[in-house]
Amino acid sequence: MPPRKKAQPTTKSLEATLWDAADELRGKMDSAQYKHVVLGLIFLKYVSDTFTVRHDELARLVDDPDSDYFMPTPQAKASVLVDRDEYTAEGVFWIPEGHRWEDLRAAGQQADIGSRVDKAMEAIERENPSLRGVLPKNYTQREVSAESIGGLINTFSRHDLAAAEYKDLDVLGRVYEYFLGQFASNEGKKAGEFYTPRSVVSLLVEMLQPFHGRVLDPACGSGGMFVQAEKFVTAHGGSRNDISVFGQESNPTTWRLAKMNLAVRGIEGNLGPEWADSFHADAHPDLRADFVIANPPFNDSRWGGERLRTDPRWVYGAPPAQNANYAWLQNLLWHCAPTGTVGTVLANGSLSSQQNGEGAIRQAMVDGDVVECIVALPPQLFYGTQIPVCLWFLTKNKVGSGLAGEAPRTRLRETLFIDARSVGFMETRTVRAFSEEDVARIADTYHAWRGTPTSAGQTYEDVPGFCRSVKTAEIAEHGYVLTPGRYVGAEAVEDDGEPLDEKISRLTKEIREGFTRRADLQATVLAALDSLEAGDG
Repeated sequence: MPPRKKAQPTTKSLEATLWDAADELRGKMDSAQYKHVVLGLIFLKYVSDTFTVRHDELARLVDDPDSDYFMPTPQAKASVLVDRDEYTAEGVFWIPEGHRWEDLRAAGQQADIGSRVDKAMEAIERENPSLRGVLPKNYTQREVSAESIGGLINTFSRHDLAAAEYKDLDVLGRVYEYFLGQFASNEGKKAGEFYTPRSVVSLLVEMLQPFHGRVLDPACGSGGMFVQAEKFVTAHGGSRNDISVFGQESNPTTWRLAKMNLAVRGIEGNLGPEWADSFHADAHPDLRADFVIANPPFNDSRWGGERLRTDPRWVYGAPPAQNANYAWLQNLLWHCAPTGTVGTVLANGSLSSQQNGEGAIRQAMVDGDVVECIVALPPQLFYGTQIPVCLWFLTKNKVGSGLAGEAPRTRLRETLFIDARSVGFMETRTVRAFSEEDVARIADTYHAWRGTPTSAGQTYEDVPGFCRSVKTAEIAEHGYVLTPGRYVGAEAVEDDGEPLDEKISRLTKEIREGFTRRADLQATVLAALDSLEAGDG
């Protein structure tokens, strides 16, 4: 036996190290409550650090004779450093003196540290109108000990984090995003209210490719779709200013998480004046976005549909009050620009349900040629739920947008089906994830079919068992059921060139010979046992 290889030492990421340290301080506090305590402090650290970066920059400029900011006297220099307009004009939140991170760090061992944090949050909201009603102010509640708060402040004051922060202000954005995912894992099924797994978000964004224009998520949760869209833009040489972000969220605590998440990433987004329901209090009624992306609640039966029977958004039929799936599909399409694209996650039941008129709405959408692509996803992508899910991609224009680099499409009266149920790997014992290669394979298939550029420059071909382009007439023959497995067929098996009758004859002979060898071996073993017994006698 070859010697066992020694396990290679692994180095924890900064995010994982911080999580372990923060989780140790949680004590018996429920994860759903602790989430706001921790994420609020990460946000406070971020706004203080960005303020300090701008303050230090101004301090250098007022001392530089070649700078337009140069000031000859100490009084004049000080006046620049306390001019709030010099901060807010650069998108930096104004942090009042006495409420900055270093002030809290200095008081971290005091018994009233919780009250000090609450006052800092109140002061920041008071000085920055866009944050009013957003920041958590729960640091004096009984469940949060002063020792725990002080320990968290100490954890987020690490020297290496501060050094990274000055070099790249996005590091706390990464920490915030990582912590959201960890809390989602802890909370299980409840996490669906605020967190979409990174694999699903990455796939949606890579398929939509929001290079520029208006991006809308009317069920935005904690804002993960926007963060990934911004990453996509910068990864392809653009800037975050190339996209305009619009969102809406009905859960007040989740809406606050999203506001903080965008602020920590430096993303300006319009999430409405407050939390609100997209169906009953649309924050962006006149918006027609270039990219509409969402992970709405699955099979929501309490969406108040009975009050919206004649809503103009129901172009393809009034959705049933018992299930919001087709309300979401039509709401998303309503907000889509004439050349835009919708990408959304729904439960698999949406692909085949005939209940309460859903089959008729689906038929109208297929006949209306707005269903562009359906992707069946593998199980266990979402925390705490085994509901099979799929991706829907909708558009009002299957001939292409006319954007540079996009070839005219000839996909009228066609829909692309992708069966990705076997794609991915088990990231943990209970959660599946996609690798970058997995995401690229699915996204490139879609873009090749559309005629948009792909990472490998390939052209589209049907792949048995994985993808197939299907005419609307064939979908009609299948009763307008949109389950990809019904259309893509079985995976092709490599042909070895051996005729079938010869293969059957050969395999039959091999099996018979195997049985004979087994019988001979059995007889030999029995004879050996008999001889042993005879010898004992």
